[in-house]
Order: sequence, then C-alpha cells, then structure tokens
Amino acid sequence: MGVLIYGPQEIEFDDRLLTHLEFVIVNKFRRRESFLMSWLEKTHSNTSRQSIWMNPSSPVYFKYTGSRVPSLNREWVALLQGEANGSRGLIVRNEDGTPASTSRKL
Repeated sequence: MGVLIYGPQEIEFDDRLLTHLEFVIVNKFRRRESFLMSWLEKTHSNTSRQSIWMNPSSPVYFKYTGSRVPSLNREWVALLQGEANGSRGLIVRNEDGTPASTSRKL
C-alpha cells in the first residue's frame, strides 16, 4: 500500500491506484486547478465517505511501498480525469470503475 500525503492527511491506496491518482492530480495541479477528491474508508464496523479539497498551492507527496512503476491504463486515467473535471470532483475508483476504499493513517 502506498500513501498519499496531503497536509496532515495520510491516505493509503494500492500502489497501482496511487500511480493513476498521481497522474491525474499532477496534471490538474499543472493547470493550477483545484478540485474535490472523495473515497470510501472502511472500518471494522462501517464504511464512510471521506473528501478533501485538493489545491495546487499545497504540497502533495506520493509514497509507494514498491519500487516498480505500474503501467498506466489509459481508460482508467480517462475515467479518473473525467471524475476530477466533473462537478462532484474526483471520486476515487478502482480499475473496474467501482468506488475505491482505503484507510487513513493518523
């Protein structure tokens, strides 16, 4: 599991998913675009939705557990970019299009 670090937030994502998120986030930030990013967080008793406002003026850090860079799935990138450009913001999705769930490090 990799970690997206944004301000005080540390959110764990699978390395392959995090690679795709990095591509989308960096491209949005290059264009100086802010956006909302949401994902599901599972605990032992329930699932909740988490959201953060992503702003290009705030540092973001991508930390991977593996050293191999996964190949990009262009269809998945297009899905995530479409989400990021939409009015609801980037809803983090798995490669099959289902909402992704993760856990947050404290």
